[in-house]
Amino acid sequence: MTDTDNLAQRIIEGMQERKGHDITIVDMSQLEHANTSTFIICTGNSSMQVDAIADSVRDYVLEHAGTKPYNYDGYANSEWIVIDYGTIFAHIFLPDVRERYNLEQLWNDASIKRIEDIY
Repeated sequence: MTDTDNLAQRIIEGMQERKGHDITIVDMSQLEHANTSTFIICTGNSSMQVDAIADSVRDYVLEHAGTKPYNYDGYANSEWIVIDYGTIFAHIFLPDVRERYNLEQLWNDASIKRIEDIY
């Protein structure tokens, strides 16, 4: 398992810890124009849950992979929080905001993999 694969797995587990659902991996590593290799996207049902999922990702990845994010943004309204790990951006959305921005469609030339909900 590569460092990037390990980081991706820890991000997903951090999302699942707080019941993030509809998790999608958008692999852009083969695209010339992408500024990162991977998006991992999930949905939370309320702004409180979006906030909790983002905190869980940051804490879980630090504890299990020893990695801190380069940056993060979106806590002011907790509708869409993005956490930048360099090669991977973790996106946590409210349902309507995720639908509005539809990152999977925006990057539909990338490889997209859906992760089954665990609860």
